[in-house]
Amino acid sequence: MKRFAAAREVVQSLRPDQPIYCFRPGVLAADARAFVEAFPGKTAYAVKTNSEPMVLDTLASAGVSCFDVASPAEFEAARAVNANAELLYTHPVKAQSDIRLALERYGIRVLALDHEDEVAKILRIVRGLDLDPEEITLLVRIAVRGQAAYELSKKFGAAPGHAVELVKRIYGVGFKVGLCFHVGSQVADTGTYERAIASVAWVRSRAGVPLALLDIGGGFPAPYGHDPRQAPPPRQDTQALVTGIVSEIGEWGLDDIPLVAEPGRVIVARSFSLIVRVLLRKGRRLYINDGIWASLSDSWTGKITLPARLLPDSARRKRAGNPDSVVPFKVCGATCDSVDILSRPFYLPETVGTGDWIEIGHIGAYSLALRTRFNGFYPDTFVEVTTPFEAAGPAESLASLETMAD
Repeated sequence: MKRFAAAREVVQSLRPDQPIYCFRPGVLAADARAFVEAFPGKTAYAVKTNSEPMVLDTLASAGVSCFDVASPAEFEAARAVNANAELLYTHPVKAQSDIRLALERYGIRVLALDHEDEVAKILRIVRGLDLDPEEITLLVRIAVRGQAAYELSKKFGAAPGHAVELVKRIYGVGFKVGLCFHVGSQVADTGTYERAIASVAWVRSRAGVPLALLDIGGGFPAPYGHDPRQAPPPRQDTQALVTGIVSEIGEWGLDDIPLVAEPGRVIVARSFSLIVRVLLRKGRRLYINDGIWASLSDSWTGKITLPARLLPDSARRKRAGNPDSVVPFKVCGATCDSVDILSRPFYLPETVGTGDWIEIGHIGAYSLALRTRFNGFYPDTFVEVTTPFEAAGPAESLASLETMAD
């Protein structure tokens, strides 16, 4: 992998006509260590967020030894970088063959569920393999709701009353039992966590059995961009958020239970940026060589404004417009699908034109995991960059960032 100080050097050296990912392993390692130091329990990186080998290898080297996994492919990816990594199988609905693989081949001993049929599937395989149920912890996922950019309880989670029944059943057949929840993604306040923690306390008090584990899921926010014409959003402070969550756990009398968290976005978002090229400018529309079917699905949802920086083509001497005037541009992707238009604009100098490059920051989370091969477009070129995105010069839509705890 070629190494550069910043994306500007990449375009000057390579003049790329295809998208290029800029990987910052130093940023990734620092953000991972920051979360591990802030959280008093076990940190299980959510592999779904970004499962690239370079990411998992960097995390393993930084001391992350536990991974939140949802499929055999993720089991293998995590164990490829650390043969002794602890794996938490937190997908609530699983194929029987995958359960057997998890228990027999990968030695996974923590699994999540939200329905009695899932208990039956696991118990059948445990008995078939002649395993001791007391060595296995089953986490009952509780449905929770709150303020999140991406709400994750529409598909999974047992209602509190149902969770009580599941906890009693699991404990009664000999398994260790725990509780888990996932408040969603990009949750910036403790209120949503507090409501979930209150549900945990309610379930525990009514189930009346010892709990081996409390998994508080993910949701910890990463910094993104904003409309530069408006006041920037509050600075994300992961340390303060974690401190608030842990305080709430204590207030509800749950601080005697071992804790697990499943951070993903907060750890990996800042470690990648993407260089794209402007294929065509039509007025205030920019057609670029990436899009929602590749790296930019997060921007399609309308939940997140991605920070963007213009990297002008130095070969173009004449430009129209005022370089100091920042305006919003509608961004269209590379595919022939007319849906391939980002929901939120890029804020760039009005001088941007065909042939220029744009560096899109903080796209380490989900962008690579969700890219497709639609129309034959599939960005897969990487370089290493040493300078953090926010330290490499002006990016008009980037929130004001100081030393970042997340």
